[in-house]
Amino acid sequence: MNDIYLIRHTTPAISKGICYGQTDLDVTETFMDEATVIRRHLPSGFSAVHSSPLQRCARLAEHLFPEHPLTLHPQLMEIHCGEWEMRGWDDLPKEEIEPWMKDFVQVRIPGGESYADLHQRVTGCFHRILDNAHTANGPIAIVAHGGVIRSILSHLTGTPLIDSFKVFSLYYGCVIRLYDTGAPEGLGYEILSNLAPPEKEQHKPKSFYSNDKGPA
Repeated sequence: MNDIYLIRHTTPAISKGICYGQTDLDVTETFMDEATVIRRHLPSGFSAVHSSPLQRCARLAEHLFPEHPLTLHPQLMEIHCGEWEMRGWDDLPKEEIEPWMKDFVQVRIPGGESYADLHQRVTGCFHRILDNAHTANGPIAIVAHGGVIRSILSHLTGTPLIDSFKVFSLYYGCVIRLYDTGAPEGLGYEILSNLAPPEKEQHKPKSFYSNDKGPA
């Protein structure tokens, strides 16, 4: 089987502390520098490029692989944050945020998705891409979001979704290679690049950061 490269988008143009998921954000002025780092960890001769249609991913995919047609998959979009999209995490009503923080895997964001919803659509799409990897004539790239990549890695490693943010600390611009181990358990993974940003991301209210099982 050909290797599959999971690539997280670069830094989005959004203030820290704002909830975003499927909002179509642009990227920051550091895009070119971040993309240069990503490119250093990629081989040549890719056979296929798959991406979330949101511009922070699609733009990166087009920049990294200008010679390849790009296949966009709505199933690879970040979690749908519904009524919370573009609202401050610390401004969300306590009666809405507490049930989700207690069980963000199964509890749906109002008007949006749960982490389990994301996981189901992402893994279905990933397996369709994986089927093609067995007959492709080169490595395959998937450019997506943090939640999407964590979902894929959790699926491959049997990691419970509730632990995935703690187990997989994935920063903007990370590059992960999936490869065939030749063993019955299937694919292995190798983190090739994962540079921590100067400022920590915020994906939940500040008051919940003492709970290390929730979204980071």
